[in-house]
Amino acid sequence: MNILFKNVKIVAPSEVLTGYGIVISHGKIVNMDLEQNIQESNIDEIIDGKGQFLSPGFIDIHNHGNSGYDFMDATVEAIDSIGKFHLQNGVTSYLGTVLTQSYENIIKAVKNITYYENKKDSSQILGIHLEGPFFSHSKKGAQPDKFIRDPDISFIKELIKISDYKLKMISIAPEKNGAPELIRYLKENNIIVSMAHSDATYEEAINGINHGATISTHLYNGMRSFNHREPGIVGASLTDDRVYCELICDRIHLHDAAIKLALKAKGTDKAVLVSDAMRAAGLKDGEFELGGQKVMVINGEARLSDGSLAGSTLNLNKAVYNMVKFLHVPIHEAVKMASLSPARAIGVHVNKGSIEVGKDADMLLLDDNVNISCVIKGGNVIFKK
Repeated sequence: MNILFKNVKIVAPSEVLTGYGIVISHGKIVNMDLEQNIQESNIDEIIDGKGQFLSPGFIDIHNHGNSGYDFMDATVEAIDSIGKFHLQNGVTSYLGTVLTQSYENIIKAVKNITYYENKKDSSQILGIHLEGPFFSHSKKGAQPDKFIRDPDISFIKELIKISDYKLKMISIAPEKNGAPELIRYLKENNIIVSMAHSDATYEEAINGINHGATISTHLYNGMRSFNHREPGIVGASLTDDRVYCELICDRIHLHDAAIKLALKAKGTDKAVLVSDAMRAAGLKDGEFELGGQKVMVINGEARLSDGSLAGSTLNLNKAVYNMVKFLHVPIHEAVKMASLSPARAIGVHVNKGSIEVGKDADMLLLDDNVNISCVIKGGNVIFKK
């Protein structure tokens, strides 16, 4: 079935294009041309965008759950519900994040994601992001302290096999004993390494980068603070062009000025919007759980009893809106940080992340306030307002 989208403003990585139509067929974008050049006689369905933005679908590489569920629940029902919430909020594909826990619980969660079968009406899960347990105790944030360990290559080798190579990304503290060797091993096995929950000095962070780390998990949060004499992991991440930086743009985790600084240093090519959402996302304030720890959500802020932030209640559609509304970032730049930049960061940009011929037909129709009126995943119109 050939579907034509016309009367749209196409959100490309470097600009917004007008006057172009997009044809999708068999799950792929097969034509992108000036509207007058597209032969409608070969089209089965025409969708009039009515002047709205046609955006690539968002990709969330760091999220723990939503709508009352968490990947640590290790159930099909949890992934079904998480994926449906993602899709409603513009996330057409994502990594499921497994946090610091006992090896037994990590394995259960990894197996559950590995054997999960993606569904038409749910966001596509691309693989697993293992956040922990190889972290610094002093920068653990909401990671359960009793399960934090030193890097363990034998366990990771086991996980790679268990996951049938769906383990795509691991966040670790680069200063830990054995971390450089583990980072090098992961790189050799095509697994993305991100630096997180770390008290690394600048030199220790650079050593991690030299061994193969390419992402900084939720920049500024859960890491040694920047100091003009000891720039730490923040300084290394902002100044090294090899590193992508995750940003939680909920206006809680980060001051707007901190985001502006990151954008000036990295540009939108290397800035990646993430939600870091926990199970309270999409629900009202109340008491929840993260990694076996009590979390109170008040006014949308998720915190442990000691006041530490415990993930967020954000979704990527809201993050893009915040970038446009409050940071005054052009919509094509904000969208890129939620689509092409994360796609490049985890190596799926050949098929995803932008509206280009040959790529997966994962797209959104957005109005001027970044409200979603239509979601297309894998060439299927999932819902349309």
